[in-house]
Amino acid sequence: MSEQVDLLISARWVVPVDAADSTLEHHSVAIRDGRIVDVVPTNIAHERYRATTETRLPDHVLIPGLINLHTHAAMTLMRGIADDLPLMTWLQTAIWPTEAKHVSPAFVRDGTLLAAAEMLRGGITTCNDMYFYPDAAADAFNTLGMRCVIGITTIDFPTTYAASADEYLSKGLAARDAWRGNPLVHFTLAPHAPYTVSDATFSRIVSLSNELDLPIHIHIHETTQEIEDSLKQYGERPLERLARLGVVDSQLIGVHAVHLTAGEIQTLARHGCTLAHCPTSNMKLASGIAPIADVLKHNIPVGLGTDGAASNNRLDIFQEMRMAALLAKVSTQDAATIPANTALRMATQYGARALGLEHAIGSIETGKWADLCAVDLSPFETQPCFDPVSHLVYCAGREHVSDVWIAGQARVSKKQVLQKADNELLGVARVWQNKLSSRID
Repeated sequence: MSEQVDLLISARWVVPVDAADSTLEHHSVAIRDGRIVDVVPTNIAHERYRATTETRLPDHVLIPGLINLHTHAAMTLMRGIADDLPLMTWLQTAIWPTEAKHVSPAFVRDGTLLAAAEMLRGGITTCNDMYFYPDAAADAFNTLGMRCVIGITTIDFPTTYAASADEYLSKGLAARDAWRGNPLVHFTLAPHAPYTVSDATFSRIVSLSNELDLPIHIHIHETTQEIEDSLKQYGERPLERLARLGVVDSQLIGVHAVHLTAGEIQTLARHGCTLAHCPTSNMKLASGIAPIADVLKHNIPVGLGTDGAASNNRLDIFQEMRMAALLAKVSTQDAATIPANTALRMATQYGARALGLEHAIGSIETGKWADLCAVDLSPFETQPCFDPVSHLVYCAGREHVSDVWIAGQARVSKKQVLQKADNELLGVARVWQNKLSSRID
């Protein structure tokens, strides 16, 4: 007798991102109550299961939902507001003044709503965010049904959001309490960077991380100037300082990590840290090329992040997979470095591991949430296809994503975001473009 399931997705290829780097042809994924109950050949699936809904993907590859391990979603409203500048000039002359004038709960909710829609349509099902007004960000992600990890952002100078590090933390923890129990909303502690956070604040964050079992999401070693300034102020490199303060441990998600010594890579490996690699942002801000090939050789999980749309200017993990693979090859002069399977693992499984969610997402396995992305390889620009994983990294793009599910619920169907109409999202963008244009004029 066949077994009832809610959804059966049958695809030309299923890439589960498993230990064997399998590519399964003509397989189906059976889903009940939002979780994967089976991955089997399609002919067996039709014998074994009765599905309330079946989706057939005859020319598609089905993969785990992509994970954006680092972004500032609300900054989508500042996309293109200042380009072709180095990091600190970009921050000091464009971003921080604009934020001081405009950032509010409405700014964060609307910017995050736009970002979430963009990410969903590009196959991203989970986002690790760092910005102000975490409650407003969580509300936007939840509106679109997207899985999110919200940073409790902390810095040691005042903004329109908070006046002190204590206030940043208390407001962020209150937001975490308010969203407790929502299966799509998780939190990290998010001290912005070593150059904006004091030793005393770091000590409190380490205590909270240990007490609440929360990851610490922080920018580290993004530029050479950051390291030079730390040596002048503290007499030690930023990572050395963080290690002294107890920040460097298995809960650390270090973002960018462009400028690492061999000893620092060994330190990260020894403490079980993870990294978020943002190759496009690093290139655009001329920060440098992170030594990801060496990092991976030390068995440090490296996920992929877009950074914010103000410094990228796309929230596109397909682009990050391709850039990560190509930059590693050209910087090491080794064409075998970061093959396509590794790039896909960075965009899925390694991101889940960094967030402490590897038991729930990041691969297509029985028992995990059905966070899935279907990529249509039927167009002529993706033909012929000899290896679908190669195509995902080197050929296809977010424009080929046709369908997205989160916990078995459709969030994108036939390239359309289901929870918000395009016209509504465009209206939000136009409103904020008019408001922010006053800064430029």
